[in-house]
Amino acid sequence: MLMPASSEFVKLCRSQVAIAVSLGATFSAVYLTEELVEGTEAKLIPIAIYPEASGEREEDRGHRLRPPASSAVETAPQRRLPQAQVLEAPTAGAISPEPLPGVGSNTNRCQGPEDVWQQRKQIIAPLIHEGAVMGLLVSGRQDRAWNDREEAQMQQIARSLALACILDQRSQWMQQELGQQRQIQTQVYDTMQNLLHQFKSPLTALRTFGKLLARRLLAEDKNRDAALSIVRESDRLQELLLQFDRTVDAGEANLRVPSGDSKIAIPNTESIRPSVLSLSPAADFDGNCAVAEVLKPLLVSAQAIASDRNLKLLANIPADLPPICADDRAVREVLSNLIDNALKYTPAGGQIYIQVRHISPDSSPPTDGKWPQIAIAVSDTGTGIPPQDLEHLFERHYRGEKAQTEIPGTGLGLAIAEI
Repeated sequence: MLMPASSEFVKLCRSQVAIAVSLGATFSAVYLTEELVEGTEAKLIPIAIYPEASGEREEDRGHRLRPPASSAVETAPQRRLPQAQVLEAPTAGAISPEPLPGVGSNTNRCQGPEDVWQQRKQIIAPLIHEGAVMGLLVSGRQDRAWNDREEAQMQQIARSLALACILDQRSQWMQQELGQQRQIQTQVYDTMQNLLHQFKSPLTALRTFGKLLARRLLAEDKNRDAALSIVRESDRLQELLLQFDRTVDAGEANLRVPSGDSKIAIPNTESIRPSVLSLSPAADFDGNCAVAEVLKPLLVSAQAIASDRNLKLLANIPADLPPICADDRAVREVLSNLIDNALKYTPAGGQIYIQVRHISPDSSPPTDGKWPQIAIAVSDTGTGIPPQDLEHLFERHYRGEKAQTEIPGTGLGLAIAEI
């Protein structure tokens, strides 16, 4: 299906028609054609015509000044031509006028626009690209025939217009596809916002229940830690939910294009770049991160899960660890994903080891821009990662051999930890 020509393509066609007029044409026009169907006449759509009749619509000028090109185009049973015909196309640059369909040979009838057409010396150059006929460049004059040099120039104009037509159609197709993608993305963002809104109510209730339960339990009650863990994890969910909400809003803002703007908008990806999960250099953070404090609540939750799954959790965390320069929220998410993987893929009866070690000689905050370095290792007695999956370790949604098991997962944990 032929898309309407853009204003830029129409301007180009008019400029090329002007070149034909400068070569002596008293009439010149560019027509586009829709898909050719065998047994039917080609439907020619006028794009640019010279001379223009004042006060007359362009579509009316197309009917008034129809070239006898239908019969020339009808020789092709379909729009895509064999390669041999494409190579011979330049030889068809100047063809003799043919009677219009439906016009008889009655010499007693009055002359009309069709008869004027038949009296002119014409060049009909098809617009062909990769075997597809997209239209015609028609030029004519009455005083003399077209010479070889002029015909070659007209053929070159036709080739340029064919290429421009392809680019114009592709550009409009991309605009159409972009519009459809924006519509789909808008629907997705609407759904996500609805889910976020619905998610907030049970999360608030869960946090409230955790607080009420913690208040009713004595400090020495071992269940009080579980209640406090509910509150802490609810706070963590609330924090992640806030980041999720901001990301959705930023993505939706990039879908808004000013009304009437036909240009392809380049989305502003800076506003949707992940900010929480980022272990950036010291210049990005003003505060210090205490790894032991980050690990403490994670170990409480992990210990509860390990007990439920008949796993043994061991942790070796020195008490004199120096602070490091990192976003504590990012460190928490990385360690949470690593510990979660260990808990998930270790079978019952197994063990999980978490070890932290200070590997930098300087134990105080830096004065020369160099911060202490700390190594954190999470290991387990599970089956491990198969060698063939190691090169895909941090690919998003890649689970490899684990995807064949009944263990649920999304393949995102290590990808998030690697950010």
